[in-house]
Amino acid sequence: MSKGAYTFFIVLILTLFSVPTLKADPLNELTLSEQSASTSVHSISQEPEQTHEAEEGEAAHAEEAEGAHHESAPPWTVIPFVVLLLMIATGPLFYEHFWHKNYPIVAVLLAVIVVSYYLLVLHNQHDPIHALAEYMQFIALLSSLYIASGGILIKVDKKATPMANSVLLIIGSVIANLIGTTGASMLLIRPFIRLNKNRVKAYHIVFFIFMVSNIGGALTPIGDPPLFLGFLRGVPFFWTMEHNFVEWIAALLVIVVIFYVIDSRNKSENDIEEEPQTYSNKITLIGTKNFLWLGLIIIAVFIDPNKFDFVPGIEYHGVTFSFVRELIMFSVAYLSYRFASKEAIKGNDFNFEPIREVAFIFIGIFGTMMPALELVGNFARSEAGAALITHNTLYWGTGLLSGFLDNAPTYLNFLAAAMASQGASIGNSAEVIAFANGEYVNSVLRLTAISVASVFFGAMTYIGNGPNFMVKSIAEQIGIKMPSFFGYIIRFSLPFLLPTLILIWVIFFAFQ
Repeated sequence: MSKGAYTFFIVLILTLFSVPTLKADPLNELTLSEQSASTSVHSISQEPEQTHEAEEGEAAHAEEAEGAHHESAPPWTVIPFVVLLLMIATGPLFYEHFWHKNYPIVAVLLAVIVVSYYLLVLHNQHDPIHALAEYMQFIALLSSLYIASGGILIKVDKKATPMANSVLLIIGSVIANLIGTTGASMLLIRPFIRLNKNRVKAYHIVFFIFMVSNIGGALTPIGDPPLFLGFLRGVPFFWTMEHNFVEWIAALLVIVVIFYVIDSRNKSENDIEEEPQTYSNKITLIGTKNFLWLGLIIIAVFIDPNKFDFVPGIEYHGVTFSFVRELIMFSVAYLSYRFASKEAIKGNDFNFEPIREVAFIFIGIFGTMMPALELVGNFARSEAGAALITHNTLYWGTGLLSGFLDNAPTYLNFLAAAMASQGASIGNSAEVIAFANGEYVNSVLRLTAISVASVFFGAMTYIGNGPNFMVKSIAEQIGIKMPSFFGYIIRFSLPFLLPTLILIWVIFFAFQ
């Protein structure tokens, strides 16, 4: 790990110890404006004799909140976040050697700039601590799924046909909801390539990214990083299954039909084999014990101190941070690799570089996106900002930024905007639950638009979602010539994915 990474973690850990107490009044979570707006939405009738006492209590809480309120970050503090996202997009294309060698330093340095400003200038410990906790939760899930799935080798002895490929993509899309788009992508990309060894082309990999690495994971918080972040903020676990299912089915059917048509026209010269080959049509699994490790990871997701009082956690400003869940996930990651089948590890050409890249990049994202979240929330609370927010603008705003930036922070930005426009705070888990349950105006439709768009549009580019680059890297290591960043968009996203996303919008959102 670079010196910058150590600096980043040391600063944040020292911040934790500098807090007088980790158990604070939940009212410190909200600004005065957020409190008054929340009170107007969730008003509770009081008996006449209680009115004076309530007013005194509110005044006391207001004074306490005022004391805890920090100055807002100035607009220029968004610059490190923008710079990082631009470098993620352009680095692998225009200065690949520099980027590959120095991306950990760049990501950590930009995070340190923003975190230091919050701590030393704004004297705001609250947001950096929340960012650190959420990063640890986020990377624990991704890394454990990636490592555990790397110890499972799947061999498919079957003739590659458009139907066989389509079925595998559908199966992968379902599995993505159980072990994440990262886990499903790492588990199935190599078997998918081996199945098509005599006819594999770039479009096979791209449609794999469309379905398995992105759209497939729209049904559970385990499925895709933005949905997991929403779950951490308070969105109920099965909410996505209930509200995203029809859109998920429709998008997958359209994409798989397009793939089937294209794959049916793939008449490569390699399809004509010199000697007829006999296939057993068997699927061989090596390293099946790692499915047990994956099961433990899935169970650990539910060990949430905000939902179960018996689970220990760290309380800070009304939010309880988990650490038991993350300890379990990191332990499973170590044990699943330590006792993995050597044949499976070798057969998958498993290495830690893809998850290392994700880990460092997201240190930068979580560290630098705090001002962006704050600015979006402040704008949404304004009269002009609130007037612009509808389910349609949320669908396209979340979607376009998810495709060209990264869908995890984009989800949080637009959820913060949607909630703040109605006087709610994304930092208050009770209000997030209320928003998901429809206690605000059109909030279920708006959260559905944000959820669907962040997951589906993540397939628009290589940088829209973490597994995209991992899949591309594996394909290129095997020798498959993949399109460039813009070639991916022009050849595949614009003609095939974008019309599908427009169709989903027209059917499910445009006229609601």
